[in-house]
Amino acid sequence: MILRMIGLFSLALLVSSCASMEKEEDYWRVSVAAPKHYEVWVVDMFLEKPGERSWREPVGTVGCCWAGSYGPSGKGGRADPFPELIGLRWFSFAEQKYYAKIIRVPEDLLDRMRQPAPYKTEGNVRAGPRNTMTIGLAPGGTVVVWILNQIGNEIEVMRMQATEAEGDPDDFVAGTESYLEQHGDYLEEHGVPTEGW
Repeated sequence: MILRMIGLFSLALLVSSCASMEKEEDYWRVSVAAPKHYEVWVVDMFLEKPGERSWREPVGTVGCCWAGSYGPSGKGGRADPFPELIGLRWFSFAEQKYYAKIIRVPEDLLDRMRQPAPYKTEGNVRAGPRNTMTIGLAPGGTVVVWILNQIGNEIEVMRMQATEAEGDPDDFVAGTESYLEQHGDYLEEHGVPTEGW
């Protein structure tokens, strides 16, 4: 009797372990990044899977990380269900302009994200889905989309151009003052490149 209970308990643990592994693979995330020194304020980010769900993801200010040892990565949230459309509207502090873009997610992107990709842990190298889609917003309205499960194994999957949108830069006076206190010297020295991202 005791052996049977131990066997049932072990089987229950195995089944719950497999179920949690499946859930981990189904965890998809969408985040927004911007190049260092070129912060943006994401006014709106709407995600939609037609016929299932439409929702807003609050993002706010993003000032990191486009590339390097911290990027691409940024603020965002869970993408459940995985969206087919993503609408973005943002304000560029460096340019004092608004931009907007609707991203039509390629039909095969989720399948590409599911393909196992190596990632490093403290002890070894493992493989798992690239469960994060990071959308980079750069000066000039450049939009770049990467998929990854760890910084360093990202793949660029899309590059597109946003359009300038209407909006009053005075809505961000306080934010702009704070931004220029931190990055004004950098902007004076390096300018605001709108190409080459």
